[in-house]
Amino acid sequence: MVGVMAKNLVIMESPSKAKTVKKFLGANYEVVASNGHVRDFPKSQMGIDFEHDFEPKYITIRGKGDVLAMLRKEVKKADKVYLATDPDREGEAIAWHLANVLKLPEGSKNRITFNEVTKNAVKASIKNVRSIDMDLVDAQQARRMLDRMVGYEISPLLWSKIKRGLSAGRVQSVTLRIIADREKEIEAFVPQEYWNLEAAFLIEGEKKPLIAKFYGTTKKKLVISSREEMDEVMKKLKNAKFAVTELKNGERHRKAPLPFTTSTLQQEAAKLLNYSTQKTMRLAQQLYEGVDVSGHGTIGLISYLRTDSVRVSAEADAAAKQFIRDNYGEELVTDQDVNRASGKKIQDAHEAIRPTYVELTPAIVKESLSRDQFRLYQLIWKRFIASRMVAAVYETASVRIDGGDYRFTAAASKLKKDGFLAVYAPADEEEEAANTGLRGIKENMELKLTKLTESQHFTQPPAHYTEGSLVKTMEELGIGRPSTYAPTITTIMARRYVTKENKNLYITELGEAVNNMMKEAFPSIVDVNFTVNLEALLDGVEEGNVSWKTVVKNFYPDLEEAITEANEKLASVKIEDEVSDVVCDLCGRNMVIKYGPHGKFLACPGFPECRNTKTYLEKIGIACPRCGAQIVLRKTKKGRRYYGCENNPDCDYMTWQKPTDKKCEKCGDLLVEKGNRLVCPREGCGHQEPVKK
Repeated sequence: MVGVMAKNLVIMESPSKAKTVKKFLGANYEVVASNGHVRDFPKSQMGIDFEHDFEPKYITIRGKGDVLAMLRKEVKKADKVYLATDPDREGEAIAWHLANVLKLPEGSKNRITFNEVTKNAVKASIKNVRSIDMDLVDAQQARRMLDRMVGYEISPLLWSKIKRGLSAGRVQSVTLRIIADREKEIEAFVPQEYWNLEAAFLIEGEKKPLIAKFYGTTKKKLVISSREEMDEVMKKLKNAKFAVTELKNGERHRKAPLPFTTSTLQQEAAKLLNYSTQKTMRLAQQLYEGVDVSGHGTIGLISYLRTDSVRVSAEADAAAKQFIRDNYGEELVTDQDVNRASGKKIQDAHEAIRPTYVELTPAIVKESLSRDQFRLYQLIWKRFIASRMVAAVYETASVRIDGGDYRFTAAASKLKKDGFLAVYAPADEEEEAANTGLRGIKENMELKLTKLTESQHFTQPPAHYTEGSLVKTMEELGIGRPSTYAPTITTIMARRYVTKENKNLYITELGEAVNNMMKEAFPSIVDVNFTVNLEALLDGVEEGNVSWKTVVKNFYPDLEEAITEANEKLASVKIEDEVSDVVCDLCGRNMVIKYGPHGKFLACPGFPECRNTKTYLEKIGIACPRCGAQIVLRKTKKGRRYYGCENNPDCDYMTWQKPTDKKCEKCGDLLVEKGNRLVCPREGCGHQEPVKK
């Protein structure tokens, strides 16, 4: 008689990942999905019992009753239950909640994790079953409670002072401040004039001239900052004799890039593929959970996507190096230790983001993936293979050319060995063009000057943040963790605090109002160092060095004190609806100014009887220089502010900076405010003057 096979139950978060894993485990394994969290704090209240040692109150998430009933039924049938949620804090917490609601024996070994959804990784995880790691769970609980306290205590204040439906968040408020601070920096930036000078020299036997750039004097570097200074230099160069005073030849090595982390993947996908952080993570999730690849069945194509580690397993490292030997040659395989890290705290339980099977090249899987999936997979695959390859080598040459008291320099480089560039060119790869004029150059050679080309320029303000550069800044500052970058950016855009135009992020009027209030009432919450220190404490909880309740207990009294103070301080700042001079067409009342999702608008105070609304155009008391009408504050469709004529579209006057009533003495355009300077906005004019107090 054949014995009944033991029934094993594997519970995962995602149905698509469960489907992939089921194919690996065979008939005696049932694989089901919880669809993420099954328990959370109640929506209607804080959910933290402050009177009883900060105990969290968890309830079943609405709509999860049927899922839980199904899971309980499956658990009853099973001899062994495995909790296979994601391999991070969030996944550990979901496993712990599942163990609680399904009444699995406390401390029993039922937790399995795998970094990639492959047959070998899944089967190996079952051999390494362990207990739930409560340090990871506690770190997640502490983060969730801190975020809950900030959100539930501060958001009602924003509702009462600005508008309902707004939200504050521990990480989102700091991120909003970073963007607001950059906007202020850009607005206050005053461009400085500078001039470039290029010299063309004739080289005997060469068709193309050598182009060299002005360096300064023979003793020091010099910046030419005005027409007068340029005229002085040109005058002295008029009869100068030129000769090569130094010629250097050498080599430059460009190291292969490290494999992707969550942050670097988001940055590179933004630059090269123009993907938002949200889109990058959505596609990476699909590639991780499993894709039906022709001839291979459903398999996970990349390792776990939420990581800040660049470590790679010995097996994956060996497989990549063998692939390079077979396809590119032994000489391109690096012998360097490429598992180097940045020295900061990283979640090293994870590996870098890499392909699960290096032999599945982008060309092989292309027909099985959508266009967007393919482009992201190709990026990850190429980056990983490149990380195991030797450096690219360039031949370099630099030359100094002196004439009178002044010096010009020229440099050139030429690719000598491709190295990793045979596979992958990073987004910041500069065009390495050889300056052919350096051919035939010898030290002490006299040169004939054929042309001097001068050009006027102005310094540029710091760039607006893009999603990619914001993620980079968040990572560098230590704000949030890999799993929080995309949701944080998505939230502040969904709340209309920030808008995106041509990749750039701009703060909206609503975002400014929220940021100003947060800075005034809760300076510590929006303080970067405070947020970074909290992240370090949460890492301490994960490592088992800090009690999660200690973190929460120390945080709450300060927050409560700030809330009480803010309530008292802001209670006196009763924001009444500002009455405008615009009369309602329908009922004759003077319309009032209100905040909406896109900023201010005009509404009839007779609401709900009268529902009339109008666009609010704020006059700044300056006449349009083109038609004499009033200049008003306007917004683009996405909420970015600018100043334009009230007669638009008949009059097309507009400027991003606030105009003044003072005219430029050079070109007659209206000067605009830039920090403590008045600046002419017309390109190439460059006139500026201090603000007279």
